[in-house]
Amino acid sequence: MRIKQALNLAKESLKDYESEAIFILCEYLKKDKIWLFLNEDLEFDEKPYFDLISRFKKGEPFEYIFKKAYFYNLEFYVENGVLIPRYDSEILLTRLIELCKKNHFENILEIGFGSGILGIVLAKELNLKITACDISVKALEIAKKNAKFHKVDHLINFILSDFRDLKDKNFDLIFSNPPYIKNNYKLDKWVLSEPKEALFGGEKGYEVLKDIIEFSFINNVKYLACEFGYDQKEILQKLLSKNFYQSQFFKDERGFNRAFLAILRREQ
Repeated sequence: MRIKQALNLAKESLKDYESEAIFILCEYLKKDKIWLFLNEDLEFDEKPYFDLISRFKKGEPFEYIFKKAYFYNLEFYVENGVLIPRYDSEILLTRLIELCKKNHFENILEIGFGSGILGIVLAKELNLKITACDISVKALEIAKKNAKFHKVDHLINFILSDFRDLKDKNFDLIFSNPPYIKNNYKLDKWVLSEPKEALFGGEKGYEVLKDIIEFSFINNVKYLACEFGYDQKEILQKLLSKNFYQSQFFKDERGFNRAFLAILRREQ
């Protein structure tokens, strides 16, 4: 079958996901879009391509299909069982890089490292030493693999633990992209393929964020930075203020508040 014909059939099958049909074909042929359209009359074996289209159509994200995702212009290994990196998290990352360039932190903790993207980029960009915890065995395996690939495995201490159970709590910076979606929030089938413990934060959505804020306050953590849901600014601002944190919020390209940076202002 010719490339053009196969692509038209795939687009028709996926309807509102035409760009994914193109992406999957590029990945299958290991060519870019320009090559694809310059060679649209070329014959190729279409069966494996349509098998991939079928997997995606049934709800398997293409990041899981090809076992890779891109974040901050870097490639990361991902597979079923770990949260897929998203562009929104670059808002938090950008603020963290700015903060760490201006301050010297002795003890940094990441809560919920997932595939390791945030800690790895920070370590790679700034040569920082970081402790990172997560409750997922799969995340631990994948994060270590990504850290080794990006040559920062000597800088990040990945720990399989709930942050509440950590013995060393002497941190001066904590950052996190925790689960923050309400348990009853309707997600599409591709997102539902991702680990639920990395997505859903509780009945209200912000329960884990609340625990992180309170944990940080109790342990006298001076700086706290987190990603959160688009509609959670008001409640988080109140929780941060209640725990003596002065906060600053940052919006995404659509104008939604998606990350905060807070500093502890109580008397030391």
